[in-house]
Amino acid sequence: MNSRSIIRFVLPLLALSIVAAACSGDSLTVGGIDESATCFEAPAIDAVEAASDSSDATITLATHDSFALSEGTLAAFTAATGIAVEQIAVGDAGELLSQAILTADNPTADVLFGIDNNFLCRGLEADLFVPYTSTAVDGIDQDLRLDPHDRVTPINFGDVCVNFWTDELPGETPTSLDDLIDPANRGQFVTENPETSSPGFAFLLATIAKYGEDGWEDYWRSLVENDVSVTAGWTEAYFGEFISGGGERSIVTSYGSSPPFDLVFAEEPPAAPPTAVLADGCYRQIEFAGILNGTDHAPEAAALIDFMLSETYQSDILMNQFVYPASTSTELPEEFTTFGPKIDGAFTLDPAAIEANRDAWTASWNEIVFG
Repeated sequence: MNSRSIIRFVLPLLALSIVAAACSGDSLTVGGIDESATCFEAPAIDAVEAASDSSDATITLATHDSFALSEGTLAAFTAATGIAVEQIAVGDAGELLSQAILTADNPTADVLFGIDNNFLCRGLEADLFVPYTSTAVDGIDQDLRLDPHDRVTPINFGDVCVNFWTDELPGETPTSLDDLIDPANRGQFVTENPETSSPGFAFLLATIAKYGEDGWEDYWRSLVENDVSVTAGWTEAYFGEFISGGGERSIVTSYGSSPPFDLVFAEEPPAAPPTAVLADGCYRQIEFAGILNGTDHAPEAAALIDFMLSETYQSDILMNQFVYPASTSTELPEEFTTFGPKIDGAFTLDPAAIEANRDAWTASWNEIVFG
């Protein structure tokens, strides 16, 4: 398998246009959710239960293009339940969700995996998912469980973080996002466009969460003054302008799991990765799976959700997708614990606030960066 396809963050997020309300001063909730928001109201759809007996049904799992599992993982589910799974990849996360909304009256899959917290309210407001409380839900990190009605189930998470090339920094090791606007780091930082890139949008959200609605625009003006470079996507940044790809910039927006990835997939693995993570200003992305409303195989789909929280599945995604498992009992490999530990205090924003303000935020960003 091509290592570039393994990580979920290689593909740029191309579909970030959403009808949004104007930005309001009291709409920003950092590190929580507003359960009074429309998208978190109780759905008018009955919950389902998982299939308890063996079934010969075949169900379809729709994912984004960067979904990856070891050979035989889904076969283990079939062996245990009799339920066969056909996986279809539908572009990036934005395209996946857009297609699900367009085909909501006649869904092309039974389970969707890949909607994240930045698109969550869009999917919930479209009534895409059937409520289902997994039998394994108590074993996951409850902070990841954003929908109070369990229309989606958290499967994994990852942190978008600033990374740096440890041996090529022009000055001191950065410890804060403030260091990116230090003149000593002029021309060193490359990030991605939030309108065409998932990590680029997450970094924008991180700056909004850190500096607030009264300060994030000034921070971006300072980045522009300090010669920040903006690329269309992660690949262009990480394997283009960043030193990893032969570029000259030593600081890049990437992921908390990038150093383990750099270590594992190096042609000649070094004792330690050449990159490190700036823990200040990381933004957490949570990926969910949900049973699509209109499926003819809801109990079988629920059984697949249970399996996605099993030790077999949760341990498999670590080295295939380079994301952290939602399960709190899954043991992390040494590459993660040593070089890519979970980030304490990673930012999140209320999904309803993101949905309401996305267009206003990106419009302001465009004006600042491109004039």
